Amino acid sequence: MNKIEHIGIAVSDIKKAAGIYEALLNTKVYKTENVASEYVNTVFLQTGPNKIELLEATSAESAIAKFIEKKGEGIHHIAFDVDDIVTEMERLKAEGFILLNEKPKRGADNKLVCFVHPKGTNGVLIELCQEMR
Repeated sequence: MNKIEHIGIAVSDIKKAAGIYEALLNTKVYKTENVASEYVNTVFLQTGPNKIELLEATSAESAIAKFIEKKGEGIHHIAFDVDDIVTEMERLKAEGFILLNEKPKRGADNKLVCFVHPKGTNGVLIELCQEMR
């Protein structure tokens, strides 16, 4: 894994949250995206090398809606940049980690993604991200 790619934060109202984080980080949202397959709207902010992804559910079936219902708004996941997501997935499986998807899927911000089950990572949902080429 190369670096933290972003921190994902689950929010109920993405417009309100975007305003809060724009003021907090003294920067503007640089990207807004709907990820229909995951039932979420996302916005990205960047300050220095660090990125924040705000996630808002578009359906009660969304993992974000379920997360907020269970735990409330807050940090949802930490994403790590990887060079080869398939190789990293194989390495993690060999180490005994449980992956939430068998193959990489298309995520926000032009990334292939895979999630690692939080039961094996001290309760933290981990996302692997590889830039789509």
